[in-house]
Amino acid sequence: MLKTSWRKTEQHLLPAQKPQHTSGYDIYPAFQIPAGKINNGFDRLTEALKDEEIILLDGFNGVFFEEFADKLKAGLMAKGRRCQTVDIKSAMKAFDEIDQLIEPFLGGDDPLFGSRSTLELIDFFDHGKLRKIGEKSVDNVLIVYGAGAALTHLDGRLIYIDLPKNEQQFRMRAGSITNLGAEKSADIKSMYKRAYFVDWPVLNNHKRELLPQTDYFVDGQRPLEPAWIKAIDLQNAFQEMSGSVFRVRPWFEPGAWGGQWIKNKIQGLNKNVVNYAWSFELIVPENGILLQSEENLLEISFDSLMFMNGAAIMGEHYELYGPDFPIRFDFLDTFDGGNLSIQCHPRPSYIRKYFGERFTQEETYYILDSGDDAVVYLGFQDNIMPSEFETALKESFSKKEELEIEQFVQKHPAQNHDLFLIPPGTIHASGKNNLVLEISTTPYIFTFKMYDWLRLDLDGKARPLNISRGMENLYFERCGDYVKENLLSKPVLIESGSDWQCFSLPTHENHTYMVERFHFSSSITLSTNNKVLVMSLVEGITISVETFNGIRTLFNYAETFVVPAAAKSVTITNLAEKEAKLVVAFMKNPSIIKEIWNKD
Repeated sequence: MLKTSWRKTEQHLLPAQKPQHTSGYDIYPAFQIPAGKINNGFDRLTEALKDEEIILLDGFNGVFFEEFADKLKAGLMAKGRRCQTVDIKSAMKAFDEIDQLIEPFLGGDDPLFGSRSTLELIDFFDHGKLRKIGEKSVDNVLIVYGAGAALTHLDGRLIYIDLPKNEQQFRMRAGSITNLGAEKSADIKSMYKRAYFVDWPVLNNHKRELLPQTDYFVDGQRPLEPAWIKAIDLQNAFQEMSGSVFRVRPWFEPGAWGGQWIKNKIQGLNKNVVNYAWSFELIVPENGILLQSEENLLEISFDSLMFMNGAAIMGEHYELYGPDFPIRFDFLDTFDGGNLSIQCHPRPSYIRKYFGERFTQEETYYILDSGDDAVVYLGFQDNIMPSEFETALKESFSKKEELEIEQFVQKHPAQNHDLFLIPPGTIHASGKNNLVLEISTTPYIFTFKMYDWLRLDLDGKARPLNISRGMENLYFERCGDYVKENLLSKPVLIESGSDWQCFSLPTHENHTYMVERFHFSSSITLSTNNKVLVMSLVEGITISVETFNGIRTLFNYAETFVVPAAAKSVTITNLAEKEAKLVVAFMKNPSIIKEIWNKD
């Protein structure tokens, strides 16, 4: 039985049907597939499964598996079938045994960071108990449900139930779910840390193994009205998507420093929130993809596309990255908000050693919009003594006294279309009154906050600082004139035509990606050159993007979209009278990336 308050958030639940959208930023961008491919509810699913003897309901942690199995059982019994249901959790190891198993990956008393798990889902189970699950009563339909149901290796119909990461977190906040193999729910920060470092790596590997075997995929975010699709139809959709262009579904969150730009300018969001700090435009470990058949919507995780069609998406970089999509775009909104924390990100060797990540956060701040007093904090002042800086930070925290941060950190005016370079180990923060398009490599939680303006988080508690970790990663030589010469990107015109120009926005030598910006009044044609391209319309109203195979898609101001390597080329047409500006990010050559990874 579902709790009344099974999700805790101000964000709307994804509707079953696509809302009418006429213009501007679309919060429900969907990839069109043929009619009749997406179904809603249990009736038609029960009809499809009515003759089965064994049904395996596997999927992601946080799905309400028991409720799903009960609904399916009721439908089958209404058709005259007798059913036996088994919760796969009954075959799991004891809670304390699982706690010992995962303990090495949870980072001890660190409130934020652990290390990416190397466990497999089978490690959470008692093998003897798993074997016994195959024993069923004669003439009963056996329904085995829960994350890991397929580990029984029973010969039955396999249904994979997916759950968007944001919805999983909303359920965590409501206390309606637990972590994988946990006895009970906990506070959201502890649950998120365990999910990021243990649950998600383990379950993603399991999902990757199951995808070729799955018969049906279910979107489990609407428990009473699940959307579902046949595996063959999903595979066909992914195949078409991999040679076309698409957006992921963005999602939005308030934060301690959040602003009002997103809230005021993006339609369809719940306005009854204090602010919006983030828009996850393309943070693919947590974003999903929406498919649309007629008006019906279904969401499935982006990593599913990468598991099935990663080579077509990544082109020449697939060998290097595999299913790990390397580029991240997101918005940081500080309009009428506050400054971000003074922070830095780990060096490549540090993130590998301590957190088990293959590559690190290499950021840039692209200023999409700004107020008159907007600034970015970036780089040190000349002649800063590291010990003096560390002492000042620690005393500010312990004494709860404000720190005059500009004694140590430079402050630069920020204007629309500026690009600030933030390679790993660089001190930085966005000031208030910016709408930052953050272009980065994909890791996204490894921020070492060093000074946070003495403010509290939205839960009324102080946000944890990571002064010691920050000090272990900072480059204090990024100071003085070095900052203006090497961390403030200076556009270079590299190509032009009758009504268009292409500017290189040079990134740092320790960035593994490049950024370009196209200014155009009519049309431009771009080749992927066997690389995945990530684009955002940073000025203009609406553009159309047409692939070589004739598929045409419209995108609007501030929307981010992906052009897979297999798309080969796209023709982009400005549909407004004013000039359009399009930012394009792509990875450097694989050999250069390997060299950067080995530098510190």
